[in-house]
Amino acid sequence: MYSDEDLNEAIGKGIFSTQSVNEFRQHFAQSRNIHQVDEENFRLLSGFNDVFVVIASALLLASLTWLGFENQPVLGAIALAAGSWGLAEVFVKRKRMALPAIGLLITFLAGLFAIPVTLFGAEQQVHEAQFIAAGLLTVFGAWVHWQRFRVPVTVAAGMIALLLGTFGVLFLQYPEIRYFYQPYLAVAGLLTFAVAMYWDARDPLRQTRNSDIAFWLHLLSAPLIVHPIFSTLGIFSGVTGYSTALLVLALYALLALISIIVDRRAIMVSALVYVVYAMSGLLENYGLVSYSMALTGIFIGGSLLLLSAYWQQTRHAIVALLPGKAQSYLPSLQ
Repeated sequence: MYSDEDLNEAIGKGIFSTQSVNEFRQHFAQSRNIHQVDEENFRLLSGFNDVFVVIASALLLASLTWLGFENQPVLGAIALAAGSWGLAEVFVKRKRMALPAIGLLITFLAGLFAIPVTLFGAEQQVHEAQFIAAGLLTVFGAWVHWQRFRVPVTVAAGMIALLLGTFGVLFLQYPEIRYFYQPYLAVAGLLTFAVAMYWDARDPLRQTRNSDIAFWLHLLSAPLIVHPIFSTLGIFSGVTGYSTALLVLALYALLALISIIVDRRAIMVSALVYVVYAMSGLLENYGLVSYSMALTGIFIGGSLLLLSAYWQQTRHAIVALLPGKAQSYLPSLQ
């Protein structure tokens, strides 16, 4: 199993010519009746061995963490981070396995985050300054991990740590922000979306690691943007009236439009749970308690499948209306 990044490396080493690889990509797309750019390819599994390694790594790291924690909580965190890095040297740097790369990154950053939090023992109350230190250490760790292993999800993980550290500083300096943090969360989502678009613009043909980085950032940005909006509307407080449901659908339609323009289905998937919850709540209010989820699934699922079937045609029609300069930053229509 190989990816576009592997093909690019083969070109760089002179194994294949650029023309032959491009012809192969064109043949692959035509034989499966797909548009290569629209597929949003990212590698998650290179084989079942990925799953095997993840399970074994989880057992080993859990045991190391438990042994360290029994002696001193901070030792458990250090053991988790150090063990994750050591395993990554083998299964990510040398073996280049996809799923273990993601799992070991998460455990490495989790270990780093836990070091300042557990520094003074499990019995002590954790101060907000420790969370700030944890966020900053995790951001630095994500940067170091990226320099070493180049795992695409690292940028999104580092973005999460950066946002957590920033919110920690804000909450520490301005405690009243805790009670109306929703606008700040939406701003964080918009900032993450902008970073995702930066990486997308660097790879409009979706053939390098930059596209994978953008994928994970888009997956993160959508809930950060949508959650504050839907929370303000009272979706999670049981407010699912007719007007609210229509507004939720309108917002989701706007997200779908953005998703089509930037050619990222991940945006719609991230926000899907909110629109399903709102629609099912509306149907329950109209007495369809037993069938609310089924009817919602039929309507939303059918709409998304129809959009998927005509994704390329829909995108052609919408992007063609945009200015030429804007189109140059978007994935290719060809």
